[in-house]
Amino acid sequence: MTAKGMRWWLPPGIETALHYRRDWLWPDIRAGLVVTALLIPAGMGYAQVAGLPPETGLYATIVPLLAYALLGPSRILVLGPDSALAPIIAAAILPLALGNEDLAVALAGLLAIMVGAVLLLGGILRLGFVTDLISKPIRVGYLNAVAVLVIISQVPKLLGFSIDSQSPIREVVAIVDGIAAGRIEPLAVAFGVGSLVVILALTWVRSPVPGVLVVVVVATALAAILGLSGVLPVVGALPQGLPAPSLGGLEWADFAALALPAAGIALVAFTDSAVLSRTFAARRGETVSGSREMAAIGGANIAAGLFGGFPISASSSRTAVAEQAGSRTQLTGVVGAALIVVFIILVPGLTEYLPTATLAAVVIAAAARLIDVRGFIRLVRMDRVDALLSVAAFLGVLVFGVLEGIAVTIALSLLAFVNQAWRPYRAELGLVKGLRGYHDLSRYPEGERIPGVVILRFDAPLFFANGGIFDDFVRSRVKAAGAGIHTVILAAEPITDIDTTAIDKLVDLDDYLVSHGITLVLAEMKDPVIDVLRAYGLTGRFSSDRFAPTVGAAVDEVTGTLRGDIEGTKWDEDGER
Repeated sequence: MTAKGMRWWLPPGIETALHYRRDWLWPDIRAGLVVTALLIPAGMGYAQVAGLPPETGLYATIVPLLAYALLGPSRILVLGPDSALAPIIAAAILPLALGNEDLAVALAGLLAIMVGAVLLLGGILRLGFVTDLISKPIRVGYLNAVAVLVIISQVPKLLGFSIDSQSPIREVVAIVDGIAAGRIEPLAVAFGVGSLVVILALTWVRSPVPGVLVVVVVATALAAILGLSGVLPVVGALPQGLPAPSLGGLEWADFAALALPAAGIALVAFTDSAVLSRTFAARRGETVSGSREMAAIGGANIAAGLFGGFPISASSSRTAVAEQAGSRTQLTGVVGAALIVVFIILVPGLTEYLPTATLAAVVIAAAARLIDVRGFIRLVRMDRVDALLSVAAFLGVLVFGVLEGIAVTIALSLLAFVNQAWRPYRAELGLVKGLRGYHDLSRYPEGERIPGVVILRFDAPLFFANGGIFDDFVRSRVKAAGAGIHTVILAAEPITDIDTTAIDKLVDLDDYLVSHGITLVLAEMKDPVIDVLRAYGLTGRFSSDRFAPTVGAAVDEVTGTLRGDIEGTKWDEDGER
């Protein structure tokens, strides 16, 4: 195995440990302390949404964090139970469990193992390239939408009441209805808004102590001292028990029943995690292998399933909190997992007085940092199509959900790419006095054409969708040039491939030009494309004298001039004017 191959199989956690820096230690520990305040209630809450005992949510937090710390390529990603997966898990296992809680836990574990196996296989087969379809506009729109979704989901908790809605629009309507009905709890608002103000203020003054940690400690202490647990929504005490295998009572038929849900959850988990991983990596100036990410998420799911958990993915809110708290590596996750174990064993009542409104403020503050207005404005200024794709990703995720929204935007991105390749930029080239090379005459109207020669450029591969446009473009320029044209020189460097349909168009074009006494010369065509022409048996038609290494060399050949013979033209080392 090559050194590069060995590096691919070396667990990223070991690589990080080998190069760990001392100045990373406190930020990682600090971030682990802060994130733990979110890990506990999120795990317990999403377990209940999935129809499982709350302790399984903690197991689905502890085990994946430890597994991902070893296997995960992202240094910032925080794994755990996810709001997008919980309803799918419930729909998959509850009809099979028939009210048996132990069987439901076993089915959830099996489902996690199956999800993990799908992702692990995809990672081994290097299928992580699918994340390359997730461009910057999609990432910007996706993160902005996720931030809005997270904020909307936390507003009711900030105001002291709960809602039951399945879509962002319905959530907003339910929030408005709750406010109009007077369901706001003033004490919860005081804790929630006060916590949010403190977090933002300490962030503004760049306090060395994270605002998140301050509000969690202070709010918990106040609620305990004032005895507010009876009048203020709180997180509650931790359940008892440590992660252990819980796969009893399963039958072979369960594998078949869970196959389709496992594939769907695998796709949701990886798509969501891959976008989040690549986005945060880009923010930190890092790179992440999509295949490694797929394998790592798979390994974490398998570990969760083996020890009483259920399918998990990356968490946007908890990852954002970790980043805000200064996390440097996956030691943050290890600290979080260790603290949960310690709390379960030694101080299960530690979260009994943590106000839910304070927790909501922590999540909202973290989510707000994900909103990238400047990034979107840059897209608008640079490329309107990319800006529209970003808006499509934003609206798609909000309206249809994370997976569906990203899928729609990827489809739109591919359509935009096809449209660009279908109708690429094309130009007629000529000489511009005082400039080297041949330049676009539409941009340099003062340029001059070579007598008897038409020089053209087509900036895309030739394929079935644009072959006709290429043919029409060349014919139209030849007709516009008038009589006396004996040569068409195609600056073919941008043409990186030619498919069978385009080959037919090229042959038809060549026949048309020959019938008019015009020779087609292919300049600067790349060797792999020339090999394609040969593979199609066109060596007789396009012999070696029909190719030229540069446009300048082609002009010299057809005009019989020598370098520098054209007055006012400078030559470069490659023979280009």
